[in-house]
Amino acid sequence: MCTYLTEEIPVDGSGKGARGWFAARKAIVYVDHPVHAQYGHTVNIDVLNSELGAAARVALELTEETALALADAIRQAIRSAPAGIASRNGETQAGLSQR
Repeated sequence: MCTYLTEEIPVDGSGKGARGWFAARKAIVYVDHPVHAQYGHTVNIDVLNSELGAAARVALELTEETALALADAIRQAIRSAPAGIASRNGETQAGLSQR
């Protein structure tokens, strides 16, 4: 079943697409039928820069278990690093854990 529920957030980083690296500006997350993965439904994550066209896009189609493990791994990597090391504005890990 498709929910058509989509989460969209602004991002500040870079992605590597068909034409090389690009400034990533948005991430879209939704559960739907995949284009390529061999499952009925997947958690789909698109990281893109709409202003640069289709080549400035990175797409993932993940199982629910993989998507949750990825979210956990991201949080653990941030918790393990010195506070604020990957932050543009010096936000601490405490601010991230409250999200």
